[in-house]
Amino acid sequence: MFTVAALYRFARFDDPEALRDPLRRVCDDAGVRGSILLAPEGINGTIAGSRAGIAQVLAHIRGLPGCARLDVKESHAAELPFNRMKVRLKREIVTMHQPDVDPTAAVGHYVPPAEWNALISAEDVVVIDTRNDYEVALGSFKGAINPGTRSFGEFPDWWAENAERFAGKRIAMFCTGGIRCEKSTSYLRGQGVEEVFHLDGGILRYLEDVPEPTSLWRGDCYVFDKRVSVRHGVVQGDYTLCHACGRPAGPDDRAHPYWEDGVQCAACVDEYDERDRTRFRERQRQAVLQRARRAAE
Repeated sequence: MFTVAALYRFARFDDPEALRDPLRRVCDDAGVRGSILLAPEGINGTIAGSRAGIAQVLAHIRGLPGCARLDVKESHAAELPFNRMKVRLKREIVTMHQPDVDPTAAVGHYVPPAEWNALISAEDVVVIDTRNDYEVALGSFKGAINPGTRSFGEFPDWWAENAERFAGKRIAMFCTGGIRCEKSTSYLRGQGVEEVFHLDGGILRYLEDVPEPTSLWRGDCYVFDKRVSVRHGVVQGDYTLCHACGRPAGPDDRAHPYWEDGVQCAACVDEYDERDRTRFRERQRQAVLQRARRAAE
């Protein structure tokens, strides 16, 4: 069983490039795989490995400027959900294209998972899912508004078009792990919205802390690794990816007559021609052979 750690921290890094190679070496030495982003505004990523390896990497990150209070949410996977380790430099650790937004200066009110149900059940509260449309399709909180965005950078435009209909309401926002909410609530604070709240630790912490019988969460939570989705208890869900188009595919999708593992799903059957499908079938054949070789080692 492998430990999976989703982590982030908004912090001021004067020279993110100088942090990249030392961090990459620590990850390699610890046998950890995954993806980490470094930017002037902080660090964001998901990594997986042994319990000891994850602890080694997290200790290094907590030693970076402003990262002593690194936000970490841990879960587990039967197989390593990443093929390699990537440490990349970016302009933002979560892209919003709003240079004046600074989550280190102002964010919304943090709401622990134990208090979230009461907040979002109040009549004067509007609940907004800040994730992308394909994530929301797998699951969300009961009654939450889906902005229908394809990327997080579209959220400010959506808010500008819809802000008036939320006048006089308290705003409660949530995302997978909390990072997008820190930025979106900071953005709303800059727009003059004071009564804005967000789920501390995001959906992942809620699914870990709140018992399923009392939960207001419906469905699975999309995650950005090979597990594809998790559910209550942060255990792996029933979704896989269509390796042709990258869309999540649940049990009903895989039972559809158009489903062909690694080749197509019902949603993308008209998006590719037979040459594409021939190429996808060969790729799938090689992937199956590679898994068989690994299992035999």
